[in-house]
Amino acid sequence: MIHFFKHVIAPALILLAAGAAAYTLYLQRPQPETAVIEYPPLLVDVAEVDKQDIRITVPSQGTVSPRTQTTLIAEVSGAIVSVSEQFEAGGFFNAGDMLLQIDDRNYRAAVKRAEAAVASARSALALERGRARVAYRDWQKHASQHKRDPEADALAQRRPQLDEAQAQLDSALADLARARDDLERTTIRAPYDGMLREAKVDIGQYVAAGSILGSAFAVDAVEVRLPIPDDRLSYLSLPAPGSSGSSPVQLSAQMGSERYQWSAQLVRSEGVLDERSRVLFVVARVDDPYGRKQPQVMPLRVGSFVKADITGREFRDLVVLPRHVLRTGNRVWVVDENDRLINREVKLLRSDGELAYIYAGLEDGERVCLSTVPQAVAGTAIRSNSLTKTSALLPSANGSGRLAGTASEAPRG
Repeated sequence: MIHFFKHVIAPALILLAAGAAAYTLYLQRPQPETAVIEYPPLLVDVAEVDKQDIRITVPSQGTVSPRTQTTLIAEVSGAIVSVSEQFEAGGFFNAGDMLLQIDDRNYRAAVKRAEAAVASARSALALERGRARVAYRDWQKHASQHKRDPEADALAQRRPQLDEAQAQLDSALADLARARDDLERTTIRAPYDGMLREAKVDIGQYVAAGSILGSAFAVDAVEVRLPIPDDRLSYLSLPAPGSSGSSPVQLSAQMGSERYQWSAQLVRSEGVLDERSRVLFVVARVDDPYGRKQPQVMPLRVGSFVKADITGREFRDLVVLPRHVLRTGNRVWVVDENDRLINREVKLLRSDGELAYIYAGLEDGERVCLSTVPQAVAGTAIRSNSLTKTSALLPSANGSGRLAGTASEAPRG
């Protein structure tokens, strides 16, 4: 009995006492304090939607080339006896200016010979006309007595001799005209107001007919051939192929530490897409590029590489936002009337490295979060740090947007 109590009942009593003590401690435990975690509103920058009518500007680049250029070629042979001061690379000249003079002594002699031949032919024609009048009077006397055929009558009136004399005079006059033209061609004159690009001859050099004397180009206007990718053509108001049009183009070039700009006009498109690059070339024209009529700070020289901003057609009711505001799936954070974030999908017209142009999904007066909030979820409370209008985000003051990206949505209309 003692053994049973020691090995069975005593341990049971000890366990029971321990359990009672533990239960008593559990009942007497202090109640835990409830702490409510409050998340402060996110401090963000906000923009109020202000729709705009924006004229799209498409960038491109190209090289300045002459609108009119000419290879000067000698039409007669001879030694060059005089060279104008303007006949050097970079020299300006006006239409009609003498550039080169070829030795004309042989051509003056040819004109004299041709003039003498004309005088001799005129004399021969006058003599033949006199003979024809005498023959005609004789023919009238005997015409009624003898009946002759028309060929015999023509011979009796010396008509073949008269026609031959007239032909000799016409030939002499043609030779005189050619001799005078050759004499005139010994003076090489400027065909237009321009600049000499290259001089290939100099004084004392003998040139043959067909020899290249130099090359020149007109300075009334220059052109820039600009490539436009086919996915950007819808943003431009291009003239129809073969017709002329006019859209403003702003050209610019970096020269040293300075950047210069020139105003141009889009005058035509080539109308054929390049099969490999899928671009359409358009042509911009700049009048008076060297400032001969209107002085310029910097002339637009032929051969310069320039960047171009082509002003395209106008799109209505666009919203401009910084590009970093767009999230995956073209979504933005919109702030509701309770200052909480709403996840909104928008329609993107186009975007570039800085700005995004949205044509659907936002209305005037709505607020868009401009700050990056990677941990935010829909319904997150916000607090406005600054408020601006979306129209103030466009850098240019004239309401045009410079685009360089790829459209992910088709534009409206």
